[in-house]
Amino acid sequence: MARRNALGRGLGALIPEEPTAQPAADADAGAARGVQEIPVERIDPNPEQPRRTFDEAEITRLAASIRRHGVLQPVVVRSAGDRYELVVGERRWRASRAAGLEAIPAVVADVAAADRLELALVENVQRRDLNPIELALAFRALADAGSTQEQIGQRVGMDRSSIANHLRLLELARELQQDVEAGRLSVGHAKALLQVPNPERRRHLRDRIVSQGVSVREAERLARQVAGPLRRPARAGRGGSERLDPNLQRVIDLLRERLKTRVRIHGGAERGRLEIEYFGAEDLDRITDLLLEGP
Repeated sequence: MARRNALGRGLGALIPEEPTAQPAADADAGAARGVQEIPVERIDPNPEQPRRTFDEAEITRLAASIRRHGVLQPVVVRSAGDRYELVVGERRWRASRAAGLEAIPAVVADVAAADRLELALVENVQRRDLNPIELALAFRALADAGSTQEQIGQRVGMDRSSIANHLRLLELARELQQDVEAGRLSVGHAKALLQVPNPERRRHLRDRIVSQGVSVREAERLARQVAGPLRRPARAGRGGSERLDPNLQRVIDLLRERLKTRVRIHGGAERGRLEIEYFGAEDLDRITDLLLEGP
């Protein structure tokens, strides 16, 4: 339990208040005894690193700063056989390699392999270094390892509803997740898109948000407008529930699948009315194109 409490406090809980420099030869001892100089090439990246993208321009700027001022804050590593594995500080490690450093100041911490993700996540959350999708993926990994949303929230200093909202982002298609990662869509926009269960309508709403710079509030209004089940329950009549001829039902099913919208038939095989719903001018254009396209 002591390790769990340390993880919840982040990097500061693992670095002594008055670190004492150690010679590089002492790095093999493996316990967290202060800051040591460890060869850069003996350190491997954290396989549980929640960050998925590193800005190369940012790494280049940091490398220039390191050449001039050195590494001002040590990285945190754990022993992994005769090598070391990063727990926190991959950006500094990458920049140090780019700057041509042979060694980097590091704290060798007693961190179990199962705790790598949690500590890296806590530190990145404290530094606000992760985008919403990276956070969601890290939360899901912790959940897959057995943590509840409540426990995850306690460890990273967020409430349970925030954890749940981030996890919901992973319900979006990968292309929409990439929009969130790149900043084209905010978390508010993403939550609005999640109100639209139909993938095709969701994608069209995304295109409108991005191309027209739609606000979150307007996106929520549009989402409510276009959302809704594709199928409508049969209405009860005097003799029980209303049933369509199986052949007509198949026509409806095929049209719904083709047009990605609500389709209803009023009447029977001999005479009736076909009703197709659309939600906005762009949706009408989309449906019209589908209906008028040639064989």
